[in-house]
Amino acid sequence: MPAFETDPAPYAADGLAPDARSADLPDTEADPEAALAAEQAHLAASRTALRRMREETEALDLRDVGGNDVSNKLVHSLIQARIAALADHAHAPLFFGRVDGRFADAPDVSTGTAPVEVAADPTRPVERFWIGRRHVHDHLGDPMVVDWRAPVSRSFYRATRIEPLGVELRRRFGWTGGDLTAFEDEHLTDRDETDRASAILAAEIERPRVGPMRDIVATIQPEQDEIVRADLGDTVCVQGAPGTGKTAVGLHRVAWLLYAHRERLQRSGTLVVGPNRSFLDYIQQVLPALGEVEVGQTTVEDLVGRVARVPVKAPDDPDRGRLKGDARMAEVLRRAVWSGVAMPAESLLVVRGSRRWRLPAYEIEEVVTALRGRDVRYGAARDMLHQRLAHAVLVQMERAGESPDDRVQDAVARSKPVRDVVNAVWPAVDPAKLLLRLFSDPEFLAANADGILTAEEQALLLWEKPARGVGSAKWTPADAVLIDEAADLVARTPSVGHVVVDEAQDLSAMQCRAIGRRCTTGSATVLGDIAQGTTPWAAADWAETLRHLGHEGARVEELTQGFRVPREILDFASRLLPHIAPGLAPASSVREAPGSLTLRPADAADLDTAAAADARALLGLEGSVGLIAADARIPALAKALAETGTGFRELGAGTATESRLNLVPASLAKGLEFDHIAVVEPAEIVEAEPQGLRRLYVVLTRAVSGLVVTHSRALPDELTA
Repeated sequence: MPAFETDPAPYAADGLAPDARSADLPDTEADPEAALAAEQAHLAASRTALRRMREETEALDLRDVGGNDVSNKLVHSLIQARIAALADHAHAPLFFGRVDGRFADAPDVSTGTAPVEVAADPTRPVERFWIGRRHVHDHLGDPMVVDWRAPVSRSFYRATRIEPLGVELRRRFGWTGGDLTAFEDEHLTDRDETDRASAILAAEIERPRVGPMRDIVATIQPEQDEIVRADLGDTVCVQGAPGTGKTAVGLHRVAWLLYAHRERLQRSGTLVVGPNRSFLDYIQQVLPALGEVEVGQTTVEDLVGRVARVPVKAPDDPDRGRLKGDARMAEVLRRAVWSGVAMPAESLLVVRGSRRWRLPAYEIEEVVTALRGRDVRYGAARDMLHQRLAHAVLVQMERAGESPDDRVQDAVARSKPVRDVVNAVWPAVDPAKLLLRLFSDPEFLAANADGILTAEEQALLLWEKPARGVGSAKWTPADAVLIDEAADLVARTPSVGHVVVDEAQDLSAMQCRAIGRRCTTGSATVLGDIAQGTTPWAAADWAETLRHLGHEGARVEELTQGFRVPREILDFASRLLPHIAPGLAPASSVREAPGSLTLRPADAADLDTAAAADARALLGLEGSVGLIAADARIPALAKALAETGTGFRELGAGTATESRLNLVPASLAKGLEFDHIAVVEPAEIVEAEPQGLRRLYVVLTRAVSGLVVTHSRALPDELTA
């Protein structure tokens, strides 16, 4: 695997290089310096071309192309999104790889419109393609950089000596900042060349990461690429051990789907659902860096909050929260929503001019019964009832010789007598008020929970002090999910084309239903790790979660090969697996880092001071630092850091302070990673919650380069066994 590197040096090009896809380039082994210079020239020319593409887009005059103000605003927003997608990030490589090979004809590499495979064709001449984050073409439209999602790019990620996919040479590039400084070649058709690990690939995986999460387009592995390129119609569940890249895989699948099915997904929309706001802040730059700037990102709380519209003021205790998240609550709510439908007590009398039209109660009852038998939402059926009653009146008019039209029927449907009957037999339902009544009225709850919830469970749901109104109630996050469920029973929730849900093992059944409603007509990428489930209602297996999401039978892919977390740290944390997830095999890691794990005893009286000192020492190393402890210890650690003048950012505190040192409550650590971590008093983390051992497993696996465990008490037995 020949490699060559040099010191970074700026390179400028005044114009575009000629098409290099089939041009002769300097021989790598004969003149590596010239080969690197040629690659740098291609980089400079590609950046010039990208700048030209952006300038041409910015120069478009589309002020009146839409024909009206709304259309013009839409066109303007699309152009702005295109301009943002053409940004050249100076600190990131424009391309990271190259493939030379003989490929069969394939769709235009610039605009993938379907997940098409690219096959080998030994009869064709050798072509080369530079693989990067976005497509760049020259002034003639020929590709200078191919989008990593294009069909031909698949060969860069999956080609092997056994199955080269037409690739004769695969080249990886090394970068310092935005400068191309090295390359590494792999000749897949050379049977005499020995397989060796890629030093450039390893360096990219292990590179320190300060700030938000980055994309992994340069390091996607074959098993990850297979998930990324799964078809739009497939719902895929990824069971991923720490450090296997499951979150990145899910985000890159969104980017690939938007490339392969852009027109469809731009109409229907895409959505990423994360566990908390800190997690979303961490991943927020991944998709924009890949050129995708219009993907919604939200938490479950925010997602249902837009529908529930109630102030969430209190947390749920574990037992009550577990019950509210139980799938049985869906049937209780369904009964409650429909419980108000009643049969008419009297007939309907409609006066039109000098004529009176009477609809007897038994006919109204027939209409109500027929509508109840239809599989429609409560609110839709209520709207239909107005029209059905009006239509029955019009039938009487026609029998009397009149000729009423649709306008007459609409007028009758809106008339006060019809509205009064509908309100009496099919009353409007306010989801929040309905839940307020369920939790405040024991008789109403009992009537709708009979045979579903036990008397003890019903008592657990009832409020000790019933609220006077929706605004004064102490709503919890689980309540908002229940209101969202009731709202969907009244009116259908809009669905998007694709949803990515991360840390899905922590979702309750009712939360799964809330997310599943958002992709009833689309697909999903479900990400998580059963071993990292920390909520009282955490999933025991993926089959149940997928069923509640409405995608029962979706395929489950398991990622067990870690790339970021060193083997020493992963082996230490995996001692907990037999106790928290005995059915899961321990993950392995491709990285060995002797000395990456340090266990440091401290005196109880000086624990916070010692932990602060450990964090300051880690700041002397390259990369991000996390200081993680049980939530109750965070204030003491903040005080210890402040007393020494150490700058830090406290996650979850609502501040925008930028710092390499992050003070992290254990409850917010999930999904994050830091180059170096200091974990304080593992025993406290275990004791802080019922799923404490799983929380500790999460915390210990956040480290990428080094882990220091500072403790005054004995480590949990499960870690020392």
